[in-house]
Amino acid sequence: MQPETALTVLFRHHLWANLRLLEHCAKLTAEQLEARIAGSYGSIYETLQHITISERSYFSRISTGQPYAHPEDAPPMSMAEMAEALRQTGEGLIDWAPSVQAEDAVEVNWRGTPRQVPKSILLTQVINHATEHREQIKAILTELGIEPPDLQSWVYFNETDQ
Repeated sequence: MQPETALTVLFRHHLWANLRLLEHCAKLTAEQLEARIAGSYGSIYETLQHITISERSYFSRISTGQPYAHPEDAPPMSMAEMAEALRQTGEGLIDWAPSVQAEDAVEVNWRGTPRQVPKSILLTQVINHATEHREQIKAILTELGIEPPDLQSWVYFNETDQ
């Protein structure tokens, strides 16, 4: 196991927050999982799927340089399948993030044009993307009258003694 760095702590929190939210949402009814509000990506369930598939894509680009090919006809993932996928990509990001150098780049199809994108931008996108969508899910939970989980780094710190 490699030593802790600022990046590994950041990505450990990211994994913890994803799994904590998913665990919280796994207790919801099917009707509650389909709840949505204006300004969000979609329903709670759709947003969780989106977070999971997007993270697979980001991690694939960072680790292999290739896009993740999510089958278009794939059935929706169960909560357990999403948890396993997020655990795999989250742990992969914890391992990979410290080794990414500023000059490391990957080719991305940028609106129809191939473009070299720094892997550091992909790492930034992993964090920003999931944080934005976790907050959307928390807002939907609040609208439903359900207390959302506290995903702040302070709580992570208290729970994990970082």
